[in-house]
Amino acid sequence: MKIVIRFLSFLFPGAFAHVAYKKIMNPQISKLREYEIQLLEKADQGDVSCGGFRIRTYKWGNGSKSILMIHGWEGQAGNFADIIPRLVSDGFSVYAFDGPAHGFSSKGEASIFAFIETLEFMIHTVKPSCLLSHSFGGVATTYVLSENPEIHIERYVLMTTPDRFTQRIQFISDQVGVSSKAISILVKRIEKKYNISVPDMNVSDFVKRVRVDRALILHDVADKVIPISQSQHVVDNWEVGRLESVRDTGHFRILRDEAVHEKVSAFLAS
Repeated sequence: MKIVIRFLSFLFPGAFAHVAYKKIMNPQISKLREYEIQLLEKADQGDVSCGGFRIRTYKWGNGSKSILMIHGWEGQAGNFADIIPRLVSDGFSVYAFDGPAHGFSSKGEASIFAFIETLEFMIHTVKPSCLLSHSFGGVATTYVLSENPEIHIERYVLMTTPDRFTQRIQFISDQVGVSSKAISILVKRIEKKYNISVPDMNVSDFVKRVRVDRALILHDVADKVIPISQSQHVVDNWEVGRLESVRDTGHFRILRDEAVHEKVSAFLAS
């Protein structure tokens, strides 16, 4: 089927670029597990307005330290359910949110830039001393920190991170099966709408301008969604960053792995 789609997208690149664009801008959200929903129900919940969306916010615990968790694209706050009790017992006030068109926030055509705007609002509101992100959450977070040099973060944990935005576009395009001509049209459309240069949207560049005391990236060696080489390139450009590889967790189960939680807890306490 992908071969057929790629051939048709070569003949009609504009139409298939539109398909890929809709895929990028309209996240498909998976259902939460029952215990993840129960954990969300235990939180102090609220709703804030940001960028035309109603954003659902969460808070657990009343510790003296604060940590903000940032989920990935097509993720949601409930994805962190397994580690939240551990962080609360470690003395943290734990904050999270569902991004625009994600989780229990309002729906609509979103974008990574709407996500970034929401995250920027949350960081300025919560003023966390620590951050924990998963996957694309690392792109949004490092971008916000690089654009706001007044923000100072003591510890930052990234559970996998992409590096180049072009790689994300290529990944989506490969999923849809579109041609290089369609990808070129897609990139130009994104650049025109958001007034950016897609090749310049790289985590390995953002981290050079952030105020973070120490950072730890945890990444599975066999991650099939984001190769560990992307995280390696990020730490190669991040003086305070360290990469620690893990095994048998993949891209998503890393959020639920007890051994990973031990590493996160130890790093935040160091």
